[in-house]
Amino acid sequence: MQQEKVQITNEDISYSEKILLKQGESFDRERKDFIRNLDTIDLQAVPGSGKTTALLAKLLILEKYLPFDNGSGILVISHTNAAIDEIKQKIGKKCSKIFSYPNFVGTIQSFVDEFLAIPCGHNCLKTRLSWINSERFQKRLWDKFLKIYWSEEFEKPGTWFWSRHIEKARNIAKKEGGTEKDICNTFIEKEVKDLFFDFTELKIKTITNNKTLLADQANKKYIGIKKIIFEILDEGVISFEYAYYLAIYYCQKFPKLKKLLQKRFRYVFVDEMQDMDTHQYKILEDIFYDDGDSLSKYQRIGDKNQAIFSGDVKIDDIWKKRKIELPLKGSYRLSPNIAYVVRYFGLEFLEIDGRNNKTNIKPHLIVFEEPKDVLKEFTKIIKKNNLDQIPTDADEKYPFRAVGWVGKQNERGLTIIDYHMDFDRDERKTKIDYPNLKSCLLFYDKEKKILEPIRNNILNAFLRILRFENKKDENDRNYTKRKFLNFLKEKFPKKYEKFKSKLFDWSYGVIKGNIEDVFFEMKYYIPNFLNEIFGINYLNQETNDFVSNTSQGSESENSKNSSGEQDSNRKNIYQNEENGIEVKVGTVHSVKGKTHIATLYLETYYYKDGRGENSKSYESQRLGEQFKGSRIKGNEGDRVKQSAKMVYVGFSRPTHLLCFAVHKKRFKRDMISSNWEVCEIF
Repeated sequence: MQQEKVQITNEDISYSEKILLKQGESFDRERKDFIRNLDTIDLQAVPGSGKTTALLAKLLILEKYLPFDNGSGILVISHTNAAIDEIKQKIGKKCSKIFSYPNFVGTIQSFVDEFLAIPCGHNCLKTRLSWINSERFQKRLWDKFLKIYWSEEFEKPGTWFWSRHIEKARNIAKKEGGTEKDICNTFIEKEVKDLFFDFTELKIKTITNNKTLLADQANKKYIGIKKIIFEILDEGVISFEYAYYLAIYYCQKFPKLKKLLQKRFRYVFVDEMQDMDTHQYKILEDIFYDDGDSLSKYQRIGDKNQAIFSGDVKIDDIWKKRKIELPLKGSYRLSPNIAYVVRYFGLEFLEIDGRNNKTNIKPHLIVFEEPKDVLKEFTKIIKKNNLDQIPTDADEKYPFRAVGWVGKQNERGLTIIDYHMDFDRDERKTKIDYPNLKSCLLFYDKEKKILEPIRNNILNAFLRILRFENKKDENDRNYTKRKFLNFLKEKFPKKYEKFKSKLFDWSYGVIKGNIEDVFFEMKYYIPNFLNEIFGINYLNQETNDFVSNTSQGSESENSKNSSGEQDSNRKNIYQNEENGIEVKVGTVHSVKGKTHIATLYLETYYYKDGRGENSKSYESQRLGEQFKGSRIKGNEGDRVKQSAKMVYVGFSRPTHLLCFAVHKKRFKRDMISSNWEVCEIF
């Protein structure tokens, strides 16, 4: 039966404009072309182009045609829960149909879990996968491995893993200190937790790099490890990453599944396509592009130049270009001056039409001698241009940002800490000061139904107790979660393992609703823990009150700040005491997808390429031609491409002012085009 063709009319677009745009505004031709297009295409959008709004307009219009005549629906996929929440918030009340069967709106993980991994567990493995959680899967795998570590039945697999890592551990122990035993055990635990059974190739592999460790099915170590993995799967537990391998296996085992999914979803929209990892991209392509033979109309939406979602910057574009590509060149965020500079840092060059005409400030190059002076100069430039007088969005408390690539301290070169010594890259936006321990267990993000939110609450409770007891790290600073766990691991490895196990048990107990039992156990565990680790014999009054008080308040009171940044988290805030202007300091990754009035990009040290005067470690060295206004050719080295992607994302955040900080020894007048204004502070 031939599908009824959907025709999007001018009236349809006007309808969406009234809902999504301000009064008097309308979509331009580029966006209307995309909204009308219902074929398999790519949308390549510049920063601040409003691509998601254009997608929402298309969804609003398609809602009017639901249900389709043949019973098919719409699939909308994004990379994060935040992006999906934004879609639901903006059009949920107008699009009730699109959030119900046969349609599906969710993350790539939720799609893979619901349509592939869980059915694979049911139909192929004869198990109900009820826990898709990496932390739980890894803990179960390690616990079970320890039980067969010395097993003669399986040829002592622990000794085999020991032989794999001991040489490396010895070398590290000699160079960096520590015992080779502890280092080797750390390597073993990391590798074991990364294992999975590949049902397609019938091999024991590592999830991280898909590397085969054991392939001989008669090998006793193979048999033992396969046995414990199967036991965990029988318990209904699987990791997020393992779900993708099961999905691939399921599609291969049942080839007709692809056509069934294509029939189910007539239109497939993938937002932020550049953020998909290789395995995610492959699944989407195999099912919904199907070598160009798909029944679905498959649209990929995003900006290839902003592929820095994960901790590492993606160098090779997995998003391969198709014949039909629509551009969105108009940026309503960027001014013409900023847009002109930003475009030269894109690996895939695209003209950017800066349509923010509220400012004509040139990008500023701050040339410094002392990095600690840079943030102060940035606030002066903000004040000089009266940017502190611009009204800001109520949700954006810090409209002025300073960002850099590398946050971790490095003796070889500059990092964010050199510009702002209090910088803590592990600080999170949503740290809530609960009134007591009981509240930490009661109030957490229950919608996710995973251990991470409650685990973070418990860890934050321990950090707060350490602040009450005035216990600080080796640099006389308050502990972060990472520093606290590293401290335990290095100084008290056995107690660290016990603490990790407790963390899991408590978190799992809370999820299961056993809050009173968890609270009772923690209440008596904490004093003993503090005594054993920090030598504290008597808890002070603040700690006693926090641990023992059971007044809970309400969930809304305890979570009222969970959507915004709190004044109590001041580590990453720089304030110029002379003019009162505050700047939030963070990594480039932390501001991806966000918009600010002014952005300062701090150059940081990232490896060293070459030797002597020609060596390159900073953005200003690797991207000299781009600062002059030359396109990237495409044959540059990996580090140049990585640097370009970071700069592209960082430079494309501000609406009014862009600044870049470069040390005077790396600055030459001929390194920049006339589009920059130089400000020297030495």
